Amino acid sequence: MRSVLVGAALAFLLTLFGTPLAIRYLRKLRVGQEIRTDGPQAHASKRGTPTMGGIVFILASVVAYAGIHVYLAIAPCTGAPGFGDTQCSDDRSVTAGGLLLLGLFVGMGLVGFADDYIKVRKRRSLGLNKRGKIVGQLLVGVIFGALAVMLPDQKNHTVASEYISFIHDIGWLNITKFGAVLFIAFVVISTANAVNLVDGLDGLATGSSVMVLMAYSLIGYWEFRHPHVYPDVSNPLEVALVAAIVAGACFGFLWWNASPAKVFMGDTGALGLGGLIAGLAVATKTELLLIVIGALFVLIVVTEIIQIVSFRTFGRRVFRMVPLHHHFELAGWPEINIVIRFWMIAAVGVAVGVGIFYADFLRLLP
Repeated sequence: MRSVLVGAALAFLLTLFGTPLAIRYLRKLRVGQEIRTDGPQAHASKRGTPTMGGIVFILASVVAYAGIHVYLAIAPCTGAPGFGDTQCSDDRSVTAGGLLLLGLFVGMGLVGFADDYIKVRKRRSLGLNKRGKIVGQLLVGVIFGALAVMLPDQKNHTVASEYISFIHDIGWLNITKFGAVLFIAFVVISTANAVNLVDGLDGLATGSSVMVLMAYSLIGYWEFRHPHVYPDVSNPLEVALVAAIVAGACFGFLWWNASPAKVFMGDTGALGLGGLIAGLAVATKTELLLIVIGALFVLIVVTEIIQIVSFRTFGRRVFRMVPLHHHFELAGWPEINIVIRFWMIAAVGVAVGVGIFYADFLRLLP
């Protein structure tokens, strides 16, 4: 547990002090945000704010993960097993699950980076076309899904299974390995784009993602502490470590991303975070529980779908503008009020999701 906390703290410090350096460098490169012409007029003042800030917390997370494992490799091995100075088990080593999650994080971040780069290079608010973005996300999602289903750990467990899961694998929902790869890719793409939709106001996606990541760190650690209840979860401590590290990195980034934002995460950060959150749900076997834990992301996507269906079917808009936070902006709500209230929605979803997870744990106790 100590190393999980140290990893989160290290990532936090790296982004807290590294982000200002990145801001100066991005300004020097003139990597500024382009603003939608049909968006809220209040956003016009944000034009030119450095974007692609997701690079900072992605790099900080990778460095912190590597640093913690270097420490564990050279730390004395005494006492009882646990993720700390006294760990003496195989959990000290880098695992396939940890690398897969970081690979998904980086891979989806690279798709977002390509999108951001085109926006900056061509000075427009739209980057990759829809087909290019989906193809990139699908490629990353399928590679992650295939490796998660087929690559065993030292206990011969895979990160994912051929079952759809809620808090455990649902025994009658066997979708085969091929179906599991497609399902995982769907979860990755859906979550990545959901987080990307939420990333429209200063600090909104960052703060919401921190809460969800902290929830998954707690779930991973709980699964590690009770292997008799969660015997088929692969390297849950690595899952807890990765989630905690990225949560810490995002928390440090939030200092500079909160209103008024000095830097935006861009699609680089949003797609990376969404992909990772989906990967954490897969790794902890809580894919359907993600609907509750990520309640804010689901709300934003559902309202987006309602708007599209209503306009295409009846020619009328239900909301002034989507994503939903822009509806409230046009209704006259101050941006900071929207962010705080949406954070509250995210917190409720996280609390209910963790509560459901814990209630199931109590149910299974002898």
